[in-house]
Amino acid sequence: MQLQGLIHALPRYVKQFIGAFVIVLSVGYFSGLSFVRQTESVSPNGLVENYLGNEAAEDVAVMKFKKGDREMLTILHTHILSISMIFFLLGGLVAITSLPPKLKAFLMIEPFVSILFTFGGIYFMWKGMLWMKWIVIVSGTLMTVVYLVAAGAVLLQLFVQERK
Repeated sequence: MQLQGLIHALPRYVKQFIGAFVIVLSVGYFSGLSFVRQTESVSPNGLVENYLGNEAAEDVAVMKFKKGDREMLTILHTHILSISMIFFLLGGLVAITSLPPKLKAFLMIEPFVSILFTFGGIYFMWKGMLWMKWIVIVSGTLMTVVYLVAAGAVLLQLFVQERK
């Protein structure tokens, strides 16, 4: 089965369906990122405070407590499963674009590596390996950049004719 460039041959209503899906998926993805921003987890110290608490610090505007075992397992479980599904679906759409195969492979596989590094890093940071905050920030940023490129590529390919 030939997948390369299949997106260009889809009927208009299927392209509209895919476009609507990618737009709504993006709203969901970026609303999740705005929640991360709101919890101040985008900075290294804010990330540590979000999971390990700040009750030992003086002069804090908002008191935060270390997350418990059940809460951490719930966070990790739900995020790993749901974000994996997001990238599985988006990767399936990237697979039918006419992007170069090596770029497609990167856009399809890298997010799963970033998911493991981001949420594995959060777990190990929570366990006391504070240097993992840098791994979490780098892998989370890379995951978001890949999302933007993949979603943008799918949307562009939906409405651009394939070059021959």
